[in-house]
Amino acid sequence: MPQSLQQFKAEFFKALAHPTRIAILERLRTEEASVSRLQHDLSLDQSVVSQQLAVLRSQGIVDATKHGSIVRYRVRDARLFQLLDVARQICSERLVSAQVLLEEIRAEERRAKAHKAGPR
Repeated sequence: MPQSLQQFKAEFFKALAHPTRIAILERLRTEEASVSRLQHDLSLDQSVVSQQLAVLRSQGIVDATKHGSIVRYRVRDARLFQLLDVARQICSERLVSAQVLLEEIRAEERRAKAHKAGPR
């Protein structure tokens, strides 16, 4: 794979690699929204929303459309939500695996405590 394509992909994923940007995208899943609507819905400062939207716009992930004096944002390609859904599934599976390991560790700790206490 050419280096420029790798760099392009890396920049795309870097734009997604922020919790606030993910929250904005998830909010835009249902409908387009203005900065003030996103600010209200996500309980964020206007400057934070604007800054994160600028990153998403720079990578072509969201578009802005002016309606009178209001600028509304929307996800440019709905396939992005498929990507977010797959990421959620992968994370969910990883968390389930971690939960299983945690349960095994706790069981091991219980056995160790029982062994240390000895027979009663």
